[in-house]
Amino acid sequence: MSDSYNMTETRHNFSLSNKIGRIVWSLGCLILFRPFSMRIFRKWRILVLKIFGARVSWNCIVHANVKIWAPWNLEIGNYSCLGQKVDCYNQGKITLGDNVTVSQKCYLCASSHDYTSKSHHLFLAPIKIEDKVWIAADAFVGPGVHIGEGTVVGARAAVFKNVEPWSVVGGNPAKFIKKREIKD
Repeated sequence: MSDSYNMTETRHNFSLSNKIGRIVWSLGCLILFRPFSMRIFRKWRILVLKIFGARVSWNCIVHANVKIWAPWNLEIGNYSCLGQKVDCYNQGKITLGDNVTVSQKCYLCASSHDYTSKSHHLFLAPIKIEDKVWIAADAFVGPGVHIGEGTVVGARAAVFKNVEPWSVVGGNPAKFIKKREIKD
């Protein structure tokens, strides 16, 4: 490590109101969101998210053990689902369209650090997931990624670049496998 490296330059630039909001959300989540894990409390969890600024449809599903960093940076369309133990690290905005399934243990990360910067600056980059997308179990979607309509992201895939509509991708890094065709 260089002698000129200054740790104080790596501090994040979130506003005081953002920091207070996250503290209030953490407490609210602990008391009002996580304990209500039964399916009958689905709309209750949606209400809690809406109170904290999320723009979520009443008919979506967000499991109680999902980790959401900032509800006010989350938008979920009709009939979409954040599955069991999804980590929604939404320092930047994350948008899910209609009929999107984010399967169990997926990680959505809408921020990173500039590794070319001496001070390792944090940057926010929104994730946009279009309608009819399925992100299979344990996949990673990185900052700034746009996943096109109808795409399937394979289990354990790591998506770092935009994905064309109606594609099937997989691997690390995720690569095009084939076009998705509906056979019904």
